[in-house]
Amino acid sequence: MHCIHLINRDSFFCLAAEEYFLKNFNDDIFLLWQCSDTVVIGKHQNALGEIDYKFVTANKINLARRISGGGAVFHDPGNLNFTYIKTVPNSSEINFDIFTQPVINSLARLNLTVTTSGYNNLMLEGRKISGNAQHIYKNRVLHHGTLLFDSNLKNLGLALKAPEKVKYIGKAVKSIRSEVINIADHLNNNWTVNEFINFLIGEQLHDSNSSVYELTRDDSQQISTLADEKFRTWQWNFGYSPAYDFINIASLEGSVLNIKLHVERGLITRSEVTGNIFSDKEFRFLNNLLQGKRHIFEDIKTSLALIKGEVNDELVFSFF
Repeated sequence: MHCIHLINRDSFFCLAAEEYFLKNFNDDIFLLWQCSDTVVIGKHQNALGEIDYKFVTANKINLARRISGGGAVFHDPGNLNFTYIKTVPNSSEINFDIFTQPVINSLARLNLTVTTSGYNNLMLEGRKISGNAQHIYKNRVLHHGTLLFDSNLKNLGLALKAPEKVKYIGKAVKSIRSEVINIADHLNNNWTVNEFINFLIGEQLHDSNSSVYELTRDDSQQISTLADEKFRTWQWNFGYSPAYDFINIASLEGSVLNIKLHVERGLITRSEVTGNIFSDKEFRFLNNLLQGKRHIFEDIKTSLALIKGEVNDELVFSFF
């Protein structure tokens, strides 16, 4: 098994690396990686329905879609991600325990009693430290999970909390919220995340069939290309979202805005925006203008500016 620690903290590069090793290698892989502040959503989720769009935008938090299913998770440098990629004779026989048990065993050697909850969470003292998901490609299985080591739990909670008054209605997979906890707060030592990484790599290298693998220049180039052509694109991160209806009633400085949008592949296909902030004629113009636009901040702001001129960001955020 190749043991790899990715130094690059670009979330799109890291997600591309997983797919690259899954599809281009025959060897088994154990991968550890961190990334800058990013909300990573499951393959079949509605990107906007999983986040506080205003908070994420204001704090320059990335939004990235992974190739596996499951719910949304928050990544930052204090969160360590692990990935197992294995060639298997029969993918239908693969279960989560095969991949989570080695992690549980390693944490036990740090005097941490970790249990499973459902089929995809690891729990410490009744709170979540890890969410897991899988993706099957031919006879290869990719299993990955988070490990909340010293993550910013406040940012995690704020980024993953969509405003309650806003409704995203559709068939997208929705996340199940859980109480979370950091591993570092329960260790008997003062380890940094890098020391934790070295420990986990050492645990894996105890297997005589494991060895450290360094990315070649060709590896890095192919991963970067995949990141740019897929994982960094609006089409993948937002346009891949299942169709949904967006509904919001916004109060803005004494004015009321009733917003109903139908969105398919990230594009607004039907708009019914009414209220008392514009004239009836302006609303008709806006509703026609929004059709075919992307449901993102820039496109909404540009459309509103054609009617109102200078546009307050609060008005734009009422569309999310």
